[in-house]
Amino acid sequence: MIPRGTPLRIVGDVHGDVKAFAAAAETDRFLIQLGDLVDDGPDTAGALRVMFRLLDEKRGMMILGNHDYKLARALRGERVNGGPTLHTLAELPADLRDRTRAAFLAAPAWAGAAGRVFVHGGFHPGMLAEAPQTMPERGRPGPLLARALYGQTTGRVTGAGKPERLLRWVDDIPAGFTVYCGHDQRSMDGRPYTRIGKLGGSAMFLDTGAGKGGHLSWVDIDPL
Repeated sequence: MIPRGTPLRIVGDVHGDVKAFAAAAETDRFLIQLGDLVDDGPDTAGALRVMFRLLDEKRGMMILGNHDYKLARALRGERVNGGPTLHTLAELPADLRDRTRAAFLAAPAWAGAAGRVFVHGGFHPGMLAEAPQTMPERGRPGPLLARALYGQTTGRVTGAGKPERLLRWVDDIPAGFTVYCGHDQRSMDGRPYTRIGKLGGSAMFLDTGAGKGGHLSWVDIDPL
């Protein structure tokens, strides 16, 4: 999925911030979007069109995020909760619906090679042994897919009504590996946040609030 020998651009959560995503897409690098392309921001349809152009030109790929997963479920007729996704569903143009559903059903939940893992929510060592998973045809996601989509949760909610998330999974990243992810907006200075685990591996969090009052972040890295 990721061409060897090509410089990469890793892009965090877009959430419909089409202007910033279009700017990120103006590159000769192969672009990897880390999920949550949709919902919340001003123009999900525009962000989808940018991503589909990259896919058609074989200049990029997208990782499945939890918001993408929820929208794909809604597009195949399942009942979902959540205002942003329902708003996106209502506003999504008819000409994008089939393409969006098919693209999200095919999108891998993680990808990587050569000491790098690209995932939306969180890492698990099983991702190094198993082929990347995609959306199941029905039913709830299994443990690996749930970790990829949602990170590590406690089952409790915060005072803001959001699931309580842990970063203990960072301690499971082997030495020599870097995990590039989104989902958790951990930055305190508007730049991607890096955390080193107990084994010596590291995680870089690229969600800096695009579509939610923040901005889009990306990082350019050497070829695999």
